[in-house]
Amino acid sequence: MDDKTAPVEYGVTPTHIMASMPGIDFVRATFSGKLPAPPIMENIAPFDTSAEPGVVVIHSIPGFRHYNPIGSVHGGYAATLLDSVMGLAVHTMLPPGSGYTTLEFKVSFIKGMTQDTGPVRSEGRTLNVGRRAATAEARITDSKGRLLAHATTTCLIFEIPQGT
Repeated sequence: MDDKTAPVEYGVTPTHIMASMPGIDFVRATFSGKLPAPPIMENIAPFDTSAEPGVVVIHSIPGFRHYNPIGSVHGGYAATLLDSVMGLAVHTMLPPGSGYTTLEFKVSFIKGMTQDTGPVRSEGRTLNVGRRAATAEARITDSKGRLLAHATTTCLIFEIPQGT
């Protein structure tokens, strides 16, 4: 986020609010700050986000705070970005009253990251969204367009229980 924006509010949107919105509206409201950002995003600290139907992009900068014991960015940083953009891409395609959860995902790490990597771009795209399951793919690239990691996922689609 740039210095001109208000501090990000982290929290969990009440289920009845999420269920009342089409997925694309929910994701955009979260990205714009109208709804709280999920607490997991505090670990990613995105500085730019966008959402279109079936496509979500998050830009982030890996830093020293993401390091593992061997002196490079932990794979969990990339996995969090990839799982987030894939799941949110699926969410953009859901009607009001529907939710999703990740059933499985596979990550391939291509090139390591350090605090010197600079900004990275994570893009998730849906492959298929059905009534009960969805699939998506994602890529993380550096500022030169080099592939750092990629992933695929399968998500379960479900009706959000009323009154929760």
